[in-house]
Amino acid sequence: MYILDTGARFSAVRFSPSPTPLRRRYFIVRATNLPFPKHQAKYHKELEVAIDAVDRACRLCVDVKRSLFSSKEKIVEKNDQTPVTIADFGVQALVSLELSKVFPSIPLVAEEDSHFVRANNLVSSVVSEVKSKASIGDNELSDADVLEAIDRGGKDAYAFCNKPATYWVLDPIDGTRGFLKGDDALYVIGLALVVDNEIVLGVMGCPNWPEEISDGTTGTLMLSHIGRGTWTKRLQNVSGKVTGDWTRCFVDACVLVNKARFCIQESQTWESLPLSGFFDASIVSEDLQHKEILLLPTCCGSLCKYLMVASGRASVFLLRAKTQRTIKSWDHAVGIICVHEAGGKVTDWEGDEINLEEDQSERRLIFPAGGVVVSNGSLHNQILEMISSASPTL
Repeated sequence: MYILDTGARFSAVRFSPSPTPLRRRYFIVRATNLPFPKHQAKYHKELEVAIDAVDRACRLCVDVKRSLFSSKEKIVEKNDQTPVTIADFGVQALVSLELSKVFPSIPLVAEEDSHFVRANNLVSSVVSEVKSKASIGDNELSDADVLEAIDRGGKDAYAFCNKPATYWVLDPIDGTRGFLKGDDALYVIGLALVVDNEIVLGVMGCPNWPEEISDGTTGTLMLSHIGRGTWTKRLQNVSGKVTGDWTRCFVDACVLVNKARFCIQESQTWESLPLSGFFDASIVSEDLQHKEILLLPTCCGSLCKYLMVASGRASVFLLRAKTQRTIKSWDHAVGIICVHEAGGKVTDWEGDEINLEEDQSERRLIFPAGGVVVSNGSLHNQILEMISSASPTL
């Protein structure tokens, strides 16, 4: 049975409210494996496996984070000076193992490979974490199995040969810097399935997403399936039991740009974005001026911003492409379907959809013209028009 709730269900959550509260819609269904009948979802089997894999990965992250700062060797630095932990590698291995157990022929595109694990003597730590969460028995997993599972998503694991394909896209931890900062800095595990250049399902897990109910639960799980909407539920509680019901998500109802709640990348300033020519930005929601917009402090990484737009807690996420940096498919794939199915829109700055096949042989990079616009849909054309009119001066 579906229950319609038009109230502001999440008003107590620790995010800055909109200057003008917006009416939001929620459908709630009783807790089941999926929030809709299986026969209505073409990829229901893949979705069920993805949900279980991301849920296990979230629990791995929570356990690693508890012990992170008592063991400095669990944190290393990649060649680009970005931090990586045994949780990044553990999640990639764990998700890879769970997916390949049921869908061995579907390739995986993911962020990490096992080189760093081997080079930094992290093999035993990663294997231990994976064994504790995998559905495969401890005795059946060797070090080689875990390392092979990591490399299954690595750069040289699969060649797509310029043809349409079915494949998984995984970001083991989007926002590792946030993972290292503490409980208030959000981070996300993101998994999507792509079929012939169309994202057909996605699952995001945010283990430290704030909840207003203090019952031992922590975090949120968000899923999307093409044509079936975007849904969330609370992650497992301390007893390991799934809690709560599935709640359908919708983007917010904001139709005025100056009333919207914006997210941007931590590495970018508001002044570097085209809309700065129209509005100043403030992180204080009270007494916003006519030419000011609300800028939400969020977290590291891109996926949590997609999560915020899809759940209606933010209206717009703007990302500017930088010539010296590449944009990775795993930072966006799952977020795109979650926002789309929640009623929002995602394009590049010229209004074109994100093409996951432009990187024809590897499917690891995307090339959005100018950058990425993620919105509630109602604001999208206005945002694009502002970008277009400002672009000659940027």
